[in-house]
Amino acid sequence: MRILDKYILKKYLGSFVFVLLILIPVIIAVDISEKIDKFLRDPELTVVDIIQDYYVNFIVNIGNMVLPLALFISVLFFTSKLAGNTEIIAIHNAKISFTRFLKPYILGATIVTIFSLFLNHFIVPQSSKVFTEFTNKYIKYIPIDLKNVNDINLQISSNEYIYVRHFSLNTNNGSDFSYERYDGINLKERFTASTIKYDPKDSTFKLLNYYKRLLLSDGDSIEHGRILDTVFSFKPKDLLHVKSFAQEMKTPALIKYIAKSRERGRGNLNTYLVELYKRTSLPLSSYILTFIAVTLGSVKRRGGIGMNLTIGISLMFIYVFMLKIVEVLGGSPDSSPLFLVCLPNVVFGVLAIYLYLNARK
Repeated sequence: MRILDKYILKKYLGSFVFVLLILIPVIIAVDISEKIDKFLRDPELTVVDIIQDYYVNFIVNIGNMVLPLALFISVLFFTSKLAGNTEIIAIHNAKISFTRFLKPYILGATIVTIFSLFLNHFIVPQSSKVFTEFTNKYIKYIPIDLKNVNDINLQISSNEYIYVRHFSLNTNNGSDFSYERYDGINLKERFTASTIKYDPKDSTFKLLNYYKRLLLSDGDSIEHGRILDTVFSFKPKDLLHVKSFAQEMKTPALIKYIAKSRERGRGNLNTYLVELYKRTSLPLSSYILTFIAVTLGSVKRRGGIGMNLTIGISLMFIYVFMLKIVEVLGGSPDSSPLFLVCLPNVVFGVLAIYLYLNARK
């Protein structure tokens, strides 16, 4: 690695960390001013709890959110400074092409991308879980009901389906239960029961006031009774389906959950798919944002660094706005999550190529 590469890489990573260290404390200070009255409202809440459960995870989450912005601003700022000090002209006069000039930037973007991928896939989900629980309990006072589910239709195997009108995960009791087993499109067995109870000790279900109907080739067999102990290939926790879980599951668990939900005939899983694809798409944007920042910053403009920052920050806000829009649109049932999540990177990737080709000239 040349001295020039080390110099630029050091500036790249140093400026990036510096901008993060400026942005995060400012955001924390604003958040404290907004939340201080809610923190003081609960006498059981200690300073240690606030720091450990809220602000440690707040830093992880907010740091991950502002990471693209911090990267873009830092690269744009120090590259504009290089241009302002005519250092880029000296590099060009040394017969170093613009493509070769980008090498340390690409290396720096690779380091940031690897770090961001690990953060998005493994650290942020666990942090989000603790952060959300704290926020719901002490700030919003809107606890998510994770113990009661209603009107659940679930495919538990390739040919088995169940329906439960209401099920409580506190008591493991449910009402208006039905079970159907098919052979192709032909119904072969059907259970209905007014009440269903789950026994976690032996993983069995107790059906109360049940009707059992078997459709046989030589006629139907109908059975009715008060109590029937049986087993099914599902557990009460499989009935729970909450969208916020997507942000709280590490990627291996999220992939497994999506695959399992598809097998069981879950409805719209696009919210989960958007979260999954976003965890990779956002870190990969480091390359695109780096290219745009370098191509903008390497041009010495009449307005100086301020003009470059104005143009760059305007583009960055457009990028963030697109990210939010596609995240909402990607969760709708008829959308294509992968296409929408990749759309901002594709649009800004085309812009990066255009700016790069012009910068080479």
